[in-house]
Amino acid sequence: MASSSRPENNLPKLSRFITAHDAQGKAIFHQGHSEQMPIQLLDNGGDYTFSLAYATNRFPAQMQNDEDVDVYSKLLSNPPGLVSPTGTVCRIVDFAPHIRCAMHRTVSLDYGVVLEGEVELILDSGETRVMKRGDVAVQRGTNHAWKNVTPDAEGQESWARMLYFLSPAEPLELEGVGALGEVTVGIDVKAS
Repeated sequence: MASSSRPENNLPKLSRFITAHDAQGKAIFHQGHSEQMPIQLLDNGGDYTFSLAYATNRFPAQMQNDEDVDVYSKLLSNPPGLVSPTGTVCRIVDFAPHIRCAMHRTVSLDYGVVLEGEVELILDSGETRVMKRGDVAVQRGTNHAWKNVTPDAEGQESWARMLYFLSPAEPLELEGVGALGEVTVGIDVKAS
């Protein structure tokens, strides 16, 4: 339910299709999960929504005997922080109109792709870029924030959607600065 100051999220519902193999080695769709992705409301009852498309707890992933699917099942009921320290995370985030998340940094290499709307990538240096549908950001352990800057369409405020693929990285050490660790103050998720 939208608050009185936030319009309803009218972006398409998300589906996720997990593949597997039958006894003859042919590709099939895994039947262990609903195809509709679960939604986690964050900050103020839904300024953002997180949808955990998939996640693993090791890299390379272990797919034998559906180990990766079992890990994902557990992570759905106990979601990881922004990053899995030993595996990968594929997440879709919807941003309410004009919302800016807190500045944050993870010890990871991330790819962020705009799927719907326009999103401003804000760096702690003050530099910014406006990303449009299909644009990709490569986050290399930097302190950053995201802001939905989607233009209002016909008087309607619009939600934005991004897809993120996050993989753990070795911590960065900068001469004169030291180690750059995770910073998630103000982000409504547990620490990675």
